[in-house]
Amino acid sequence: MGYCTFFAITLLLKIVAGNEADAGTSQVVKLDGDNFSTELSKNHHFVMFFAPWCGHCERLKPTWAELASTVQSKVDEKVVIAEVDCTTATSLCSQQDVTGYPTLKFFSKGVTESQRHRGPRDLSSLLSFIKETLGLPDNKEKVVETNTEPLKGAVDLSEDNFHEHVASGEHFVKFFAPWCGHCQKMAGTWDSLAQSIGHDNSVTIGKVDCTQSRNLCNEFDVKGYPTLLWIKDGKKVEKYQGTRTHEDLKAFIERMKGGDGEAAEAKTEKTTVTGSSPVVQLVDSNFENGIASGVTFVKFYAPWCGHCKRMSPTWDELGTKFVGKAGVKIAKVDCTEGSNRQLCADQKVNGFPTMFLYSNGAKVEEYDGNRSLDDMYFFVAKLLNEKQEKDEL
Repeated sequence: MGYCTFFAITLLLKIVAGNEADAGTSQVVKLDGDNFSTELSKNHHFVMFFAPWCGHCERLKPTWAELASTVQSKVDEKVVIAEVDCTTATSLCSQQDVTGYPTLKFFSKGVTESQRHRGPRDLSSLLSFIKETLGLPDNKEKVVETNTEPLKGAVDLSEDNFHEHVASGEHFVKFFAPWCGHCQKMAGTWDSLAQSIGHDNSVTIGKVDCTQSRNLCNEFDVKGYPTLLWIKDGKKVEKYQGTRTHEDLKAFIERMKGGDGEAAEAKTEKTTVTGSSPVVQLVDSNFENGIASGVTFVKFYAPWCGHCKRMSPTWDELGTKFVGKAGVKIAKVDCTEGSNRQLCADQKVNGFPTMFLYSNGAKVEEYDGNRSLDDMYFFVAKLLNEKQEKDEL
């Protein structure tokens, strides 16, 4: 009996030592409910909320460790790559609204609000997300800045010059507050956006400090920061509600200008979808009916969104895989169309694309995994199988 106890203790010590050795080789910082707030106040943090049993989390871990070891050589600011085990830090994960694994969130130093990463999880995409979130320009943007005739950034607007400036023509304006964390993170992106269209005289990129021009911000019903408005001939036309990447902001500008035929392209896509596509086009008037029975996987998107365009063929393939399968539909909603905007707001769509899974009219889960065909297929199939098993009982 004594030998068995000694053997068990020895084995346990070896396992613990092995785990400590593994932890020593990784630069990923472990956070929990005790040190989370304290550590976040010291540096920028990119945090993976995970569960040890989650397959997607396990596949991501080598990339996450590589990101931790390379981020400082790729990014000009100090960024800590961290992880939280949600099976032990349950209260913390609940406070952070973690509903699926892995959930990746970026926290700027000293800012309580976070920005969620919803894109691809390869090393290059994760690094690009960090740079975009911090407003750091890429190499191409740096080249522009070193030209002998540097392009100007966003135009500073105030109550003194705003109305005269926007009285005619088209303008994309950011209303912000200097203390706002999200505003600080996108400052570099906004100036880079202005520089990238510097030679286009048909539109201007502007910014308004609402702590200095409160009456002006009240006039345009600014209730949160940053608020991005498209203004034409002095009147507000549309509020931008997409992701704040350089690519998507520029695509929005092109759509609003109508200079590259994207609006026509979107209309063509829509008419094609309603014809032969295996993906169901839902709108405000038929949405409740569309999700009322069975399992429905819905993509909420905007035609100008770069990430949405890239995943469109995969979404059609996903629809094809479920053709003829009773009780399941693959659908999509264009959040820029008329009353669909309110529908998307009611469904808590905060960025594009957003994918929600519904069962018999009730929202079950937001999909936050890899956007590959296989991963999305198994995500839907799992719920479908669970539902069929319950129906058979």
